[in-house]
Amino acid sequence: MIKHKIYAAAATGAIVLSLAACGGTGTAGSGSSAGANGGAASMPTVTMMVGGIDKQIYLPYELAQQLGFYKKYGVNMQLSTEQNGGVGAEDAMASGQVDMAGAWYVHTVDFQAKGKDVINLVQLSGAPGERIMCGTDSGVHSPADFKGKTMGVTDLGSGTDELTQFVASQAGVTKKDYHTLAVGAGATAIAAIQRKSADCVMTTQPTVGALESKKLAYTAVDLATAAGATKTLGGDWPAAGVLANASWVKTHEDAAQKVVDALVATMHWINTHSAADIANKLPSSYVQNSTISKDQYIAGLTTDKGQFLPDGIMPAGGPKVIFAMEKGNGVDTSKVSIAGTFTNKYALAANKLEGFATTTTPAGADG
Repeated sequence: MIKHKIYAAAATGAIVLSLAACGGTGTAGSGSSAGANGGAASMPTVTMMVGGIDKQIYLPYELAQQLGFYKKYGVNMQLSTEQNGGVGAEDAMASGQVDMAGAWYVHTVDFQAKGKDVINLVQLSGAPGERIMCGTDSGVHSPADFKGKTMGVTDLGSGTDELTQFVASQAGVTKKDYHTLAVGAGATAIAAIQRKSADCVMTTQPTVGALESKKLAYTAVDLATAAGATKTLGGDWPAAGVLANASWVKTHEDAAQKVVDALVATMHWINTHSAADIANKLPSSYVQNSTISKDQYIAGLTTDKGQFLPDGIMPAGGPKVIFAMEKGNGVDTSKVSIAGTFTNKYALAANKLEGFATTTTPAGADG
């Protein structure tokens, strides 16, 4: 199964909770009526693994924790992060090790194509948040230039591998026309460019900022903003979301709603605050470490903040773009319906709860 492996850099900054205690924790959510003022003992406990919790593209999950929104909306959230060489967040969720995964929406299509009923409950971003960063002397300035080059991805068969393939195909370049190299993320991705073992790497902030500050690479393809994604991919490319097994959601409706309530409130908070405000709320090791300064982190977030949706609604047309990519990359989607891969039910209820006006045009059954 295709997996998105977006590795967590600077492990000291990641919240890693033992998964041994996760089995069956989600059962506490069934039938719970704990509200914002309920005690911790009465709150449903939900476990979520994120595909690299200190990455900017995945910041809402931890930000919600730091803002106290999970508990405010009545859920005890236990966050963990995907580790280099470990089980992927989406696979941990699908196998029942955790209740939810903070991962890309495209996984729902991958899973359902394999007969696993995984759905997306809330959409946090409308663009991948990735940039194809190319070495200063690589000569790569567009997907057409990928021919004959070595393209770095987080892992072979990962989401960045899949996305690189799709970007190349838009320019008539096939995967056979370039070499693919697994470079991980953070320091290992930077080293690949520095040593010239890769001409380009697909990566996110804060690695992007580190490459730029060291004058090692520049942005050849922008997939970090809605405008960039639309230009290259043909429309909104829904990325970060909350994935869960449909069977779990069915028996934990209350807990699922509370998680979405907290994250929708977080998305509105992101939309109404500056990159500096956001950085100040996150753990210090996320925003300042051996690869990047806090000022660089804030600058990168200021540039790429537009990837985050303000209301958690799946954008109209977004699923169609994902399905087009999946089909183009050889995934058999003939038995997968767009309507079955996501729901706006919980996000709409969350916006109504707080009186938020939704600004994203929602996707319907046809995507």
